[in-house]
Order: sequence, then C-alpha cells, then structure tokens
Amino acid sequence: MDVETVEKEAIEKLEKVSNAQELEQFRVEFLGKKGKITSLMKNLKNLPPEERPAYGKRVNELREKVERLFSEKKKQIEELLERERMEKMRVDVTLPGARRKVGHSHPVLKVMEEIERIFVSMGFDVVEGPEIETTWHNFDALNTPEWHPARDEHDSFYITDELLLRTHTSPVQIRTMLERKPPIAIISPGKVYRRDYDATHLPMFHQVEGLHVDRDLSVAHLKFTLEEFARRMFGKNARIRLRPSYFPFTEPSFEVDVYLSGYGWLEILGAGMVDPNVFLNVGYDPEEWTGYAFGMGVERISMLKYGITDIREFVRNDVRFLSSY
Repeated sequence: MDVETVEKEAIEKLEKVSNAQELEQFRVEFLGKKGKITSLMKNLKNLPPEERPAYGKRVNELREKVERLFSEKKKQIEELLERERMEKMRVDVTLPGARRKVGHSHPVLKVMEEIERIFVSMGFDVVEGPEIETTWHNFDALNTPEWHPARDEHDSFYITDELLLRTHTSPVQIRTMLERKPPIAIISPGKVYRRDYDATHLPMFHQVEGLHVDRDLSVAHLKFTLEEFARRMFGKNARIRLRPSYFPFTEPSFEVDVYLSGYGWLEILGAGMVDPNVFLNVGYDPEEWTGYAFGMGVERISMLKYGITDIREFVRNDVRFLSSY
C-alpha cells in the first residue's frame, strides 16, 4: 500500500468518525505501533538508497497531517460531548417549578383537636396516659370486677393476665385522681383498643373522656357541659337528650343523643355521675366529693360532623378520601 492510498483512506475514515470509540479505533489503525503509517515507515528499508530520503519525508508529512487532523477531530468530539453533558444539566428557569402537595391533618385528628379546644376553653385540663394498662386501672378501679362481661377476653387485647391494651381512656382518670386532690376537671384523649371491626367499629380508635370532680356537682352540671359542647361542635341549634343507661363506673348513667337537622336524634357519647365505689378506690370521700364523667368516640363525632357512613375509611389511607377533609 503506497503513501497516497493510505492518506486518502485515513482522511475518508476520519471524516466518518463520530464518537470517542471510533476515534480510538482510527488511532490504532493508522497511528498505532502496528498501524498503517508505521508500516509505511518500516517499508523504508526495502527501497533503493536514493529513494529513501524523499519517501521518508513523504511518510513523515503524512503522519504529521494525520496527527493534526486526528487532534482536530478529537477536539470536535470532546466539545460535542461537553455540549451534550451541559444540555443534560441545563435548567430552563422559565418553566414552572415542581408542584409539591402540602399535607394536612387527618380528619380524626382535626376533630380531636377541636374537642380539646372546646373543653379547654371551659376550664378542663388535657391529660394523657399509657396505652398499655394494668387490669386494675382499666377495670377494677372503675368498679368493673373480674366477673364483669366487660373483661371478656373476646373484647380486649390482653398481653398478660394483668396487662392489656386499654379499652378506654378512663384509666387516665384513675391515675389523675390518685395523683391529684380535688377539685379537678380533665379530659383524656387518646387511642383505645377493642376486638371489633365493621362499618361502625374499629379495633383501634380514638376516645376523649372527661371527668369533673368537685363539691355538690349534679346531673345539671353534666347536662350543661355536654349541651355547650354539642353547640360548639355541631352548631348553635344542636340539642341533646339524656337516656337512662348502665355503666359500671357511673350512677346514674346516660346515653347522650344529639339532634341534628336532617338526621334526627343520634347517639354520640355515654356519661353519668361518678359511682361512689370509684371514689373509694382512689381515696376520695364520696360524702364530700361528687363528680360526673363522659366519654366519646372521636371517629363517631367525625362521622357525624362530615357525613361519613363507614368508619373504616379513616384507616384505609385513601388519599382521595383524606383530601376531602
């Protein structure tokens, strides 16, 4: 292969090179130790002595030319790669920014905080307690002996014979009375646990219970407190009624209904005057002190407030549902 042929082939191939890999292949083929230009120089020894100077000069000129064209092509490819890299990094500052959805409170949390604000404004303290309770705090101290149906294992989540997930937040009232002397007025919000699961019950739900202990409290005080709560929660036209019921820790006991336009009477909570045995269990003198207590399921209040028919929606984590409230 003569010098002119190698030169023509090198120029044609170099023009077709479009990336770094092809450029390296070209370098090896023409400029490498075993490349075609090096082979031309090795052919020098086969020529007559008088032809060698001109031939050597011609091969060296070819090498310089190809190396110069190679460097130019290499620079072009490097510039192209740099432009591609910069294009990938380019940010169009005129485009709108990425929209990030802002979260908000769960409807149950919103209602529970609203309940707390209402009772705090009426002078109640907010007190919390452990979710794992002793059977004494959860049952015995609340006038619910071992044989009582409320202690059925099918209704409660027992950890040991003496420990369980609390079935209501009433143990917080017991703990508070053991620590404080009356008068006291508290509410105890928090999670509670029972073995129920259907359209109106969950195995884990939220309660807010209240306790007011002082001298000479009566059902009239209880009714006024709950009427004020209903008006602030459901509107100034909301009315309540007390229906006789039974709870082991209150006497007398009531189911409390609220009248809502379009719905009629709906049960929202249970309440009553604290049973004297409960006072005796915490060291209060029932001859000196009286009190009333009440408890409500926050999910039930939320369902009434927002018109929700299935309590399980609260725990399904459907963003479409949660974003509606």
